Amino acid sequence: MKRADMVLFNGKIHTVDAALPAATAVAIADGKIIAVGDDGPVLKHAGENTTVIDLQKKTVIPGINDSHTHLIRGGLNYNLELRWDGVPSLADALRMLKEQVDRTPSPQWVRVIGGWSEYQFAEKRMPTLAEINAISPDTPVFIMHLYDRAFLNRAALKAVGYTKDTPAPPGGHIEHNSKGEPTGLILATPNAMILYATLAKGPKLSYEHQVNSTRHYMREMNRFGITSVIDAGGGFQNFPDDYKVVQELNDEGKLTVRIAYNLFTQRAKHEEEDFENWTKTVKLYQGDDMFRHNGAGEMLVFSAADFEDFLQPRHELPEQMEDELERVVRLLVENRWPFRLHATYNESITRFLNVFEKVNRDMPFNGLPWIFDHAETIHEKNIERVKALGGGIAIQDRMAFQGEYFSDRYGKKAALQTPPVKKMLEMGVPVGGGTDATRVSSYNPWLALYWLTSGKTVGGTAIYDDESKLSRETALELYTRGSAWFSNEQQKKGSIKIGQLADLAVLDRDYFTVDEEEIKSIEADLTILGGKVVYAKGAFASHNPPPIPILPDWSPTKIYNGYFPGSNHLSPANTKQAQAEKRKSDNAIMQLQIANAVHSCIGSCNVHGHNHNDARLSNLPVTDYTAFWGTLGCSCFAF
Repeated sequence: MKRADMVLFNGKIHTVDAALPAATAVAIADGKIIAVGDDGPVLKHAGENTTVIDLQKKTVIPGINDSHTHLIRGGLNYNLELRWDGVPSLADALRMLKEQVDRTPSPQWVRVIGGWSEYQFAEKRMPTLAEINAISPDTPVFIMHLYDRAFLNRAALKAVGYTKDTPAPPGGHIEHNSKGEPTGLILATPNAMILYATLAKGPKLSYEHQVNSTRHYMREMNRFGITSVIDAGGGFQNFPDDYKVVQELNDEGKLTVRIAYNLFTQRAKHEEEDFENWTKTVKLYQGDDMFRHNGAGEMLVFSAADFEDFLQPRHELPEQMEDELERVVRLLVENRWPFRLHATYNESITRFLNVFEKVNRDMPFNGLPWIFDHAETIHEKNIERVKALGGGIAIQDRMAFQGEYFSDRYGKKAALQTPPVKKMLEMGVPVGGGTDATRVSSYNPWLALYWLTSGKTVGGTAIYDDESKLSRETALELYTRGSAWFSNEQQKKGSIKIGQLADLAVLDRDYFTVDEEEIKSIEADLTILGGKVVYAKGAFASHNPPPIPILPDWSPTKIYNGYFPGSNHLSPANTKQAQAEKRKSDNAIMQLQIANAVHSCIGSCNVHGHNHNDARLSNLPVTDYTAFWGTLGCSCFAF
């Protein structure tokens, strides 16, 4: 009998394997699973040098696999960005902004880049430019909301050089006041390139700090049980320069998330040239199980970019799109390169499929994997066409962040099938789950699982009925076994079964039985990648890898550390002092959550600003409407 490097037992293991759906124990050797089943037989694989972990009846799942995200770009910038992911009120978000402004040295910016929705806030609104300028008159602040808009304070406008004479690029809009001066609001109407280009003007981290930033971003993903992703490229993410950090980390054995990457064209009107060069210099699937090439896309040609800004009317793609897309697709099929294409609207998808079918008649796909990404409004006829051509559809939780906007524009009935996941599954099309993080939505995959199973947005708005919602088992399968198809690795990962890679997550609560609102708060207590612990907390904290310093010292990550509440309070508590600090931190977070729950902040108090909780705890009679503070300035009683 083969001896295991690690044995996990006494758990509730959801295998995502139809042949053996449930188990209590799993044995791992050489990075792969060698036994799954009941405790007794599996524990026989334990030897003198085996790490044996009692799972304490906790729920275990295959490692989460995000089939469409932007880890490489997100990692390079993670330590630069203040994340509003999961922050419960705008008051808290603005407080965090103020604290970070005070810590950020010149000439650096304070950046909030996606992952949040106004509807997640108690106030149900975005910040105003007046609030942002009051908080930071001198330090540049750039706040991006989805791929819809960005707020720049006056210091940021000066830093990027926007004046009343600055022209907006095609598909973008720079708002001006009555005097013709830019206000600081820039809009994608609907082309997001104005947002990309403006953000790119900001300072970058040094290479050393980019390496550190990427490691911390991967650890943050491990916090939620993520062990694999497919990186869909992105604007201003250049190959191979921006891939050096992850390549170096892989060479040194420091990646804690498996990455399959697609190559995303960067030069409008030169797309065919880009892909012709890459197909000659990059070997398909080059790399290893930790870092490997995965094909082309999600941008194949700029003329095919149907951005999903549901605050704007659907954009009609230009007439030349078909000719440009056909040339690139022919090149890719000829070289047998898998490809994926950003495709939001059914109208665009119809035109894309016309191109694909034309190429297929001359040069058959014959099983070549290809993918539509997003597909929020795809119709049944086009799903049939996708299946006939052997394609798959990667869906993401963008509607969890934009469901309210879509419903307002197209109606609640149309929103019921955005995207029509059940229909895709019924028709036998491969479907994988993702997030499209970090700019459009959060990297927290449990928000996506909440969205699919509850039918609600992050703001709690119900957009799906019972007919549209998925079971928890089906939703999880999309984010594990389903996603493996999209990197041609379905035989390697996605299930807890013998022979597959030993990637799994031990959850801090039972996903299958908790109240649906709790799904959003699920994290991993233990994340294992290739049989090695990459993240651990709570009862498993003794297995946690050594901490990594955060660089630079002023990084927002050092204080807030990602999705709210940040993971800093989850550091190993192995000493009395560490335990005391953890209790103090946990108590502070609990008090903050209670404070946020008992009020719905609608504005700033003239006396206390947004610090309403301090006002409540003070001796001032702020709730006495007839007293001095109640009548002459303090409005904390109103919240």
